[in-house]
Amino acid sequence: MKDIINKNSYKIRQIIKNFTGEYNEDLEQEVYIKTYKNLDKYSEKNKFSQWICTIAANLCRDYLRSSKFKIAQNSTSDEEILNNIKETKNPEIQYTQKERQKIILKEINALPKKMKEVIILYEFEDYSYEKISQKLKIPEGTVKSRINNARKILKEKLSFLMKEDNEND
Repeated sequence: MKDIINKNSYKIRQIIKNFTGEYNEDLEQEVYIKTYKNLDKYSEKNKFSQWICTIAANLCRDYLRSSKFKIAQNSTSDEEILNNIKETKNPEIQYTQKERQKIILKEINALPKKMKEVIILYEFEDYSYEKISQKLKIPEGTVKSRINNARKILKEKLSFLMKEDNEND
């Protein structure tokens, strides 16, 4: 199991950070527990790294839907705030970045299921059009179309973020 953790920890942490906007040790541990419990279900025809990344992504999706996440979103401890301030020279910038990430993740979660699925696989899990097509058992053209449509929706819904950037320049 140590070998699995050593080989995959960076990628798992990146997936968790991309989904939740921050590193979450509990989620990472849950990925390894679930991986260990399901090793007998792993089939050699897929790359192990993709399999464990899929487990991580699914756990992140479950976490984002959970009440635990919603409670954590609404309550930040004083200790967390102080730690964040210590980590950056400009806490205002860090706060703004985290808020932007939350907004973007919220809009991604609001996408229709089929679009959300492909955009997450493509943008966060680095799957190719071909791999997404194989995984979801849909034509590659459908994958491209869903990604394009998801991007259009996100661009429209998040256009105010781009306006803010232009105003701050």
